[in-house]
Amino acid sequence: MRTKSLDLSGLSLLLVLLAGCNASEQPQLLGTLEWDRIGIPAEASETVLNWQVAEGDQVAAGQLLLQLDPRRLDAQVAQAAAEVAQSQARLDELGNGARSEVIEAAQAALLSARADATAATQNFQRIEALYQRKQVAIAELDRARASRDESAAAVKSADAQLRELTNGTRPEQLAQATAALQAASARLQQLQLNRQHLDVRAPRAGRVDALPFRVGDQPPLHAEVVSLLVGEAPYARLFVPASLRNRLAIGDRLKITVENSATPFTGKLRSISSEPSFTPYYALTGDDASRLVYRAEVLLEGPDAARLAAGLPLTAEFMQP
Repeated sequence: MRTKSLDLSGLSLLLVLLAGCNASEQPQLLGTLEWDRIGIPAEASETVLNWQVAEGDQVAAGQLLLQLDPRRLDAQVAQAAAEVAQSQARLDELGNGARSEVIEAAQAALLSARADATAATQNFQRIEALYQRKQVAIAELDRARASRDESAAAVKSADAQLRELTNGTRPEQLAQATAALQAASARLQQLQLNRQHLDVRAPRAGRVDALPFRVGDQPPLHAEVVSLLVGEAPYARLFVPASLRNRLAIGDRLKITVENSATPFTGKLRSISSEPSFTPYYALTGDDASRLVYRAEVLLEGPDAARLAAGLPLTAEFMQP
């Protein structure tokens, strides 16, 4: 009986120890190592002329990465520049008004029309006097009257043309010419900006991760031609089960173990999603709620973290306070 009692006591002690070990184990979170990534698109479908960098190179902000063929856009820029010059010349012409030679010609035409009108009026008066004495037919009088009226109309037309030249351009015409110049200038600026973007430059410092196209390729419009990894350090993208969601808060520190890395890293939680990934919470009940997963990001610390490659699997553990 004593032997059985001792056996039961030993078994109870072993169970307590195992339970204590399981209770002390820290839960592990699974994830992958990631970098903040920038994709640079092709703003025109043109042939790749050359590369200035290679995959893995560190680049500075504004550094030239590649060049696309500019000949098509150069022709469009030249055409737009010519249209700007034409619009500017038209505006200058309207602003300067008529040339002095044109005004003098209009003045001479007015004097000639007035002289013709005077002669036609005098001729009508003579014909009218002869008609009163019944020395000419009424048809002759009608022709003289028509000639007089025609000469008077010619005087009014010549006078209006002269006033149009001397009064200057209408404000509406100047406004239209100004608007046309502004539109042409805006188009030129847009094409010049597009031309500059054929020289693809790094928007910020980083490391070249991928160059999907080679010299001679013609990427489609808006296709990603360069992928940059940016930031001072990578981050761990974790998938947090619903059962552990409440244990995490922004600023918490975790121990990160990256595959093939002998030394673990520490990191600080910088974000965690408020809504679950995969199945929505309202479609789950009971034990199914444990399948909810929340995405979190932990920024790694330490100088060695900057040398880690993206995509590596990792595990994260809670650190003791």
